[in-house]
Amino acid sequence: MRRDDSGQGPIVTGFAGRGFRVRDDVFPDGLLLSPVRALAWRDAPGIDGLTVAALGDLLDGEPRPEFLLLGTGGGLRQPPRSFVRDLEARGIGVEAMDSRAAARAWGVLRAEERWIVAALLPL
Repeated sequence: MRRDDSGQGPIVTGFAGRGFRVRDDVFPDGLLLSPVRALAWRDAPGIDGLTVAALGDLLDGEPRPEFLLLGTGGGLRQPPRSFVRDLEARGIGVEAMDSRAAARAWGVLRAEERWIVAALLPL
């Protein structure tokens, strides 16, 4: 049995090594998600080096995302305060959790049709 995720956009369907599976694609180095696309996050920094610029154009869509779901890797780590302040200045909140939990939360929140984005660091 396979969950029907049509209409929800890209959904993380599993894990592969330190990476993420979205349908038949594997993203081993990290993953950026919007309601309409999944992109490899090839140059994902460590959590301590995280900046808004490292997210590329993830935040540029319309409508503006409610918040960024941040997967911090194999365990929960707090992002740099400057990163959080920069996002809050744009009117975007940050919810940080380990990347496995963030991947699961992404599916739940997209099923509710929440307009969010996610940045998942490798496990």
